[in-house]
Amino acid sequence: MHRTSSLRKGADTVIGVLLLAVMLFPVYWMVNASFQAGGGAAASTYFPLHPDLAGWDKALSQQTRNVATSLLVSLGSVALTLLIATPAAYALARFRLRGSAVIALALLIAQMIPGIVIANALYAAYNDLGLLNTIYGLVLADSTHSVPFAILVMGAFMRSIPPSLIEAAKVDGASRLRAFLSIVVPVSRNAIITAGLFSFLFAWSDFLFGLTLTTSDKLKPVTLGIYDYLNGEVQSWAPVMATAVMSSLPAIVLLVIAQRYIATGATSGAVK
Repeated sequence: MHRTSSLRKGADTVIGVLLLAVMLFPVYWMVNASFQAGGGAAASTYFPLHPDLAGWDKALSQQTRNVATSLLVSLGSVALTLLIATPAAYALARFRLRGSAVIALALLIAQMIPGIVIANALYAAYNDLGLLNTIYGLVLADSTHSVPFAILVMGAFMRSIPPSLIEAAKVDGASRLRAFLSIVVPVSRNAIITAGLFSFLFAWSDFLFGLTLTTSDKLKPVTLGIYDYLNGEVQSWAPVMATAVMSSLPAIVLLVIAQRYIATGATSGAVK
């Protein structure tokens, strides 16, 4: 019995490693192609025996500013999303508000609206308000996508917070605002981090809002920077792949650091 169990675990491990290798192979090929001297990604060797840094030189010289722009927009979107969504989620979860079910339904519907519809509507408004080609405009646009999601995620967790915690704070003389800041926010840390990370990823990977709401080369997210390389006939894929690696690093680092918070925050509130 013990031998059968060990063989089964070994087989599961082998299958897991093979599946992981298959899923990570595109990432490896992206890194590998960024060091290839040839022009075609399909013709690259399986390992860069003679690494060429020309693609990285071009990507660093042309895309560093775009990466910084995406970073500013993503961090701004996280800050604005959490500032709006955290108290909104708490209000929907704890207070008896009229029409709360309608609001929750509206949040779900907001997640289903195609981004191109929102982008077209925002372009006309941004043109009148002078928000085209601005960091603030991109932050607001990306937040329209992440705020409803963040409210739903944090609201599910905040419903599971025992009311006795908040009542105890009120007995000690804390106001609703003080109880929210001192009790609810620290207890909801995992859910807040989860919502913030997904907000960052939404903004970091955004292409549609960046394409629609920026009309000059002075302000350009890195997703548009990659798009500029993909013209009718790509001469070399090395800069494209190098830029893709650069744009992947912040998201990978954040996910590795906060993976346990994501797992806990995404499932919290499902079972009380």
